[in-house]
Amino acid sequence: MNKKVIIIGAGGHGKVIADIITASQDTVIGFLDDGLEKGSFVSGYPVLGSSDECVRFSDCAFVIAIGSNQIRKVLAEKYCLKWHIAIHPSAVVGSDVHLGEGTVVMANAVINASADIGKHCIINTGAVIEHDNVIEDYVHVSPHATLCGTVHVGKLTHIGAGAVIRNNRHVAADCTIGAGGVVVKDINESGTYIGVPVGRIGS
Repeated sequence: MNKKVIIIGAGGHGKVIADIITASQDTVIGFLDDGLEKGSFVSGYPVLGSSDECVRFSDCAFVIAIGSNQIRKVLAEKYCLKWHIAIHPSAVVGSDVHLGEGTVVMANAVINASADIGKHCIINTGAVIEHDNVIEDYVHVSPHATLCGTVHVGKLTHIGAGAVIRNNRHVAADCTIGAGGVVVKDINESGTYIGVPVGRIGS
């Protein structure tokens, strides 16, 4: 069934999500963006107004197209809307996978069997989420990051591009794992971690 979808956020991330929605045979109605003029166009789609105008479109579903985990959380909790799950047709989603409302799965991503993905997560281009992962709400897994089997990632954490997390590891909430970082031990404290293997900045 074709769904009508409005995207909150008209930046680069929003353009990618628009492509995902159209590739999935759903319809992009337009964007809501607080920084753009109503009536302007982004990638051929109209800017319908600011985010607060979402309440005018009760017949549509919505996706928050904002990379900041914290801002996605604020907006998701502010508005009581019908949230759309956007999955690119080239993504692989295994059996017994749960995807929370508002989550986006981008091109060539792989989510394997029995993974549990929370609300308003971003599984970015080419990311690999292996079997039995638990990804809590508002997590961003960046392009080509690899989470091996039975990894648990706490809410609001950002896994940088090309990062690797060893199997059976736990990453605390509100962490940043730098691009190319390798996690070989549990991370139990919020913070920014970089390197191979990763270490906490400022520790």
